[in-house]
Amino acid sequence: MAHRTGHDRQQFRFTAPLDEMIAPDNMVRVVDTFVDAIDLDKLGFIHVKAHKRGAPPYHPGLLLKIYIYGYLNRVRSSRRLETECGRNIELMWLTGCQKPSYHTISDFRSIKPHRKALKAVFRLFNQVLDGAGLFGKELAAIDGTKMCAQNSKKNNISEDKIQKRLNYHEGRFMEYLDELDRADAAIGRGEEPANTSKALLWDRRRLSSGLAFSTFY
Repeated sequence: MAHRTGHDRQQFRFTAPLDEMIAPDNMVRVVDTFVDAIDLDKLGFIHVKAHKRGAPPYHPGLLLKIYIYGYLNRVRSSRRLETECGRNIELMWLTGCQKPSYHTISDFRSIKPHRKALKAVFRLFNQVLDGAGLFGKELAAIDGTKMCAQNSKKNNISEDKIQKRLNYHEGRFMEYLDELDRADAAIGRGEEPANTSKALLWDRRRLSSGLAFSTFY
């Protein structure tokens, strides 16, 4: 019995449009719609309106889509994101087949106003999820029933505790951005970036629990 054979590389062509190659429920469509719907200028991103002089810059919405895609798919290196833009069909669809350099992707994340704006994007994304009813918030009503309850310090939640948790996770997010900068610097020196920091462990826990964007509600 003969082995399976593939198509002739010289004869095979992709005949379907790029949009048809992306499933209707693919997460990249959510990322694309979300970024297109938000006011990037109001959130603090720069170069939302291109200058008349000089070479045209990449739109910050495009770079934000690449960054969010990399976060969701654990692609942290700017050089790796540059490579994926040229071979990953999802990123090719998301970017319109544009391929920013790793330096452009890294600078987008490292610019001081953008670090603050990225936190605002995470908060806004959670507001969108809440508005779509994806957080649950079921109401349980009990009338005339006695039941055992426990109100320990760990189980008791107050507004102050919620704010402390938000501040904690925001701090972890900034640590995550700093770790991405250090990883890019290590790769630029030809070294293997360290993957044992608290920031990357935090990233793995969030992704594995399906809470990648539900940190800053």
